Amino acid sequence: MSAPPELTLGATVAEWRGTVVATQANFYRVRLDGSAAVSLPVRAESERPRELLCTRRARLKKLGQRVIAGDRVTVEEPDWTDGRGAIASVLPRRTELSRPPVANADVLLLMFALAAPPPDAWQLSRFLTCGETTGLELCLCLNKCDLVAAAEQQAWRERLRAWGYDPLFVSIRAGDGLEAVRARLAGKIGILAGPSGVGKSSAIARLVPSAQLRIGSVSGKLERGRHTTRHVELFELPGGGLLADTPGFNQPVLDCPPQRVVQLFPEARAFLRQGNCQFGNCLHRDEPHCVVRGEWERYEHYLRFLDEAVERAAARRDTPDTEINLKLKTGSAGQREYEPKLESKKYRRTSRRQRHQSLQDLIAEAEVEEL
Repeated sequence: MSAPPELTLGATVAEWRGTVVATQANFYRVRLDGSAAVSLPVRAESERPRELLCTRRARLKKLGQRVIAGDRVTVEEPDWTDGRGAIASVLPRRTELSRPPVANADVLLLMFALAAPPPDAWQLSRFLTCGETTGLELCLCLNKCDLVAAAEQQAWRERLRAWGYDPLFVSIRAGDGLEAVRARLAGKIGILAGPSGVGKSSAIARLVPSAQLRIGSVSGKLERGRHTTRHVELFELPGGGLLADTPGFNQPVLDCPPQRVVQLFPEARAFLRQGNCQFGNCLHRDEPHCVVRGEWERYEHYLRFLDEAVERAAARRDTPDTEINLKLKTGSAGQREYEPKLESKKYRRTSRRQRHQSLQDLIAEAEVEEL
């Protein structure tokens, strides 16, 4: 993470910069950067609240500017007594995710469990490929290693290395392996994701002792975890950096063009680095002289995910373009936005010329009837 900007003074308004650490409804918790504000005629920095409960300026809403966790924002004229403020602007984002909605993230910490529940290769592969689409640094973490034998851990290590990943083995309950996790997250914004019941909330409780989370129990009947997190929130790590907890979900959606699916598999990328397929648009299924098709473990996963991407692309082609029913409108400030077209004539106001023409037609018809 870059060094925090200093306090910005405008002609009439003082602005503080900070990071949105939580959003709920129309309110945002903003953690302010440190700044040399002690010389200003406001409370000294040591007396100022570190976080403000903020709303969003109306002009941001009019511009359609969304504010999400991780956003770097400016806050205008905060009320230090009540700990409130208003977000004036959102700074450009380095990265942006829609699921979960987090901006400026650096690392995706993907957590699975080695037992209770045991890992499912298909589910793990889906999470990994979806993680590859984010473009973030991917860190695979396997929890509950204290519940399995060393031989099983080694088998998973070798298997995942063949997939192209070097996992971290941890035990959140025993506290083993957490230093390696902290080192991967130091000074960065990390996103913690994975299925329910693998120990994500417990991991945050260990990594961020100040975080107060409800720890959910694993369903004994289904061996699945109950969802214990309701919204995205960034927690400050003691060694620097922020960690976002995300709601547990079991089937992330892989949404990308069919041609890109092969790039989401590290082992397939290794094949492509060694040589090229005969056809430039090869989908690596039945094409001749394909360098990817072969006997590697996740090839069946690739074919399945590819079929899903092809079906999704076909469905998207068959769906009418929503912009057909939209019209472009340019505001006074130069911003461009779309608004719905009025398709039904009953919502359109009749023009003055048309009303006048209709009136003339009625008069002509009346004159004809009199004759």
